[in-house]
Amino acid sequence: MGKKRYKEGDYGDAFKYFTHATELGDVDAQYNLSVLYYKGEGVEKNAEKEVYHLEEAAIGGHHLARHNLAIVEKENGRTDRAIKHFIIAAKLGYANALEAVRKRFHVGLVSKHDYEATLRGHQATMNAMKSEQREEAYEFAHAF
Repeated sequence: MGKKRYKEGDYGDAFKYFTHATELGDVDAQYNLSVLYYKGEGVEKNAEKEVYHLEEAAIGGHHLARHNLAIVEKENGRTDRAIKHFIIAAKLGYANALEAVRKRFHVGLVSKHDYEATLRGHQATMNAMKSEQREEAYEFAHAF
């Protein structure tokens, strides 16, 4: 319901639904709350609360939250921390984070060992997500 309300532009109700879902342990809702605080939709913009919800979602394994934490760290000049977040997000299967790690490898900010480990982790995640049922569902969803 939170996503539905968000798409309808009812950010206040979206906030309420996402808040309730976080109380039930939903990491997607944690991430969605971070977006609301970042954009100031349904709530007052608040970078501290945005980062709090990003951290909670990242701890729960949310790849976009982990990637966004990397961006926050990069913007705050904490390159080492940003790289660690990019590596984790890439290992969770997020291609944009893998690209960020690749770029930093090419300029010497990521070691060859860490880059190779990231590539292996990313590939392992992608392989783990492959299944006949997923492929059939993808084909069905994109058939029209």
